[in-house]
Amino acid sequence: MLIYIVFIIYTVLLLLVFLYSLAQFDLYLKYKKNKETTLTTKPIKSWPKVTIQLPVFNENYVVERLIHNIVKLDYPREQIEFQVLDDSTDDSILKTARIIQDYQEEGIDIKHIWRKKRIAFKAGALKEGLKTASGDYLAIFDADFMPSPEWLKKVLPHFHTNKVGVVQTRWGHLNRHHSLLTEIQAFALDFHFTLEQVGRNTAQHFINFNGTAGIWRKECIIDAGNWHGDTLTEDLDLSYRAQLKDWKFIYLEDVVTPAELPIAMSAARSQQFRWNKGAAENFRKNFKKVVGNNTLSFRSKCHSFFHLLNSSMFLIILSLALISIPVLYIKASHPELRVLFYILSVLGISTILFILVYWTSYRKINTGGKVNFFKFIRLFLLFFSVAMGLSLHNSIAVLEGHLGKKSAFIRTPKFNDVLTNNTYLKKDFTVVHFFELCLAIYFAFAIYSAFHLNEYGLLFFHLMLFFGFSFVSYKNIFSK
Repeated sequence: MLIYIVFIIYTVLLLLVFLYSLAQFDLYLKYKKNKETTLTTKPIKSWPKVTIQLPVFNENYVVERLIHNIVKLDYPREQIEFQVLDDSTDDSILKTARIIQDYQEEGIDIKHIWRKKRIAFKAGALKEGLKTASGDYLAIFDADFMPSPEWLKKVLPHFHTNKVGVVQTRWGHLNRHHSLLTEIQAFALDFHFTLEQVGRNTAQHFINFNGTAGIWRKECIIDAGNWHGDTLTEDLDLSYRAQLKDWKFIYLEDVVTPAELPIAMSAARSQQFRWNKGAAENFRKNFKKVVGNNTLSFRSKCHSFFHLLNSSMFLIILSLALISIPVLYIKASHPELRVLFYILSVLGISTILFILVYWTSYRKINTGGKVNFFKFIRLFLLFFSVAMGLSLHNSIAVLEGHLGKKSAFIRTPKFNDVLTNNTYLKKDFTVVHFFELCLAIYFAFAIYSAFHLNEYGLLFFHLMLFFGFSFVSYKNIFSK
């Protein structure tokens, strides 16, 4: 009986992965269709008033670069104001104040807004800035983003009707080739911004504002209920609430806003934790509203289901990985079940679908250069290995989100390549780190078992898991 229970659980997990891959493939089909569509713009005779919001928190290494770059935006000076929404608790607040004062003396409309209490974190800061924002449109940039001078004039014409509430641009990467860690992050984000966002936008499914490098219509924010701080991804939350009120979102794949990727594992982990937990919190908060919305198609509701449960795939993959070793032993000791395992192997088409959709985004990003399929396969395998290596950490985040456990908004520190004597880097070894090391050993045992049992069907999967947990453990212990 226990054997059949394990087999059923294993089958259900594989089916969930397969269904998710089908959803991604459907977005791929919409992405291909997007080549036939042209985005609508509206000629602008007089530029509207715009407020630039810069939410910062202890950004000692990038705040100067941020402000110096942002004031270079090519836009009528009388029609633009800048708000530095500063929740800092360290000396960076003094540096920020000096820079702002210098620009104020030059006649630039820039304000330094500091809150004594960091209530509702980033959402609270944005909400506070909205109270005094004079612009009809609000452009938001995190501390590490570097928009080009013509950015506003490229984006604003896409508010072609009064129902367009948000225009989001694609993230670029200033330090893509800094290390293997940044390459993997860039690879994953490129897929989201190239295929997922385009596919959802083309099919008119719900998409999300990505927290930065986009413009909101002020009326849309207010109509949707303003910023809420009850989830760790306030951007996803407001996006869903706005679209549930029939506001339209526009995604611009060809407008790229460069930013800095986390170069330290600790920073990448904190960012992943926030994103994954926040997504689960938003599923808990908003999906019932999506299901109950009679104007949405069944297909859009399905895509919203997978969109909001995207981070929960880590929990599925971790469960699949943990149960795979018992499955290996069951397969070896019960030859009468082999036909069932052969049938299950058909679900391996999920891997083919993932390769196809990621190859599409990789090829798009590398247009103009030499597209090397073998380099892509290397990145694909490394990305999925490291993602699986972070599955325990991210699964904890997902479970906390689904169970309603609240935690603080931990902003991802930006380094500007400063690692020596960096005050934002924290070195510790936690219980989670210990269990990640244990899992590396667990999957080393799985590799041994494949040769011991002469069963090689899961060997490649276990090799990826062993590498992923070993890489993450190495970075936990030895990286700066």
